[in-house]
Amino acid sequence: MKELKIDIVSDVVCPWCAIGYGNLSQALEQLSDHMQANVQWHPFQLNPYMGKEGQDINEHLEEKYGLTPEQLQQNKQNIKDVGKQAGVDFSFDQRARIYNTLDCHVLLHFAREQGKQTELKLALFSAYFSEGKDVSDRSVLITVAQTVGLNAQEAQAALNNDQYISDVKEEELKYKSMGISSVPAFIINDKYLISGGQPVENFVGSLMDIAKKEES
Repeated sequence: MKELKIDIVSDVVCPWCAIGYGNLSQALEQLSDHMQANVQWHPFQLNPYMGKEGQDINEHLEEKYGLTPEQLQQNKQNIKDVGKQAGVDFSFDQRARIYNTLDCHVLLHFAREQGKQTELKLALFSAYFSEGKDVSDRSVLITVAQTVGLNAQEAQAALNNDQYISDVKEEELKYKSMGISSVPAFIINDKYLISGGQPVENFVGSLMDIAKKEES
């Protein structure tokens, strides 16, 4: 059976990152007789300079992308529909604001060492997109961490660990220096890039092509 190394560069508040992983998971399930994957998550902050209070999501999208209220509504519905197919529940009534995610990435860095990184990433997606939680609030992050079996005191210590913070910023710069400017980005075996929240069939085709190349 072929084993693939999949590095996912993403942000917790990126809806297409949640969709992309949902579709990737479905593709890997379809291909489970042929390959398995070792997944690691890597940091990318969509809004590294955003203040602690965050920003109203509609205001943010209007400023960033120049979307009209009608376009915003259409965009939300599209994400909701595509998310449903990917197994992601987007509750836009709950998700009123967007936040700085540095602490999320620091906690994910800690969770990687504990073998709980994917579980935490999915729990953070759910906390933000389905429950509208403030994922810049450390008390929220520690509560989410506990739901996946991480120790609260250790999680708190990780959030205050200057080395972890430095490691996250360094890792983010590494991927940006490699040309990653938007997320999600799926890097397969350190050689192949799949960009964006692709449909399941696209992931299936791309992974099969990569597996064949790796065998040749």
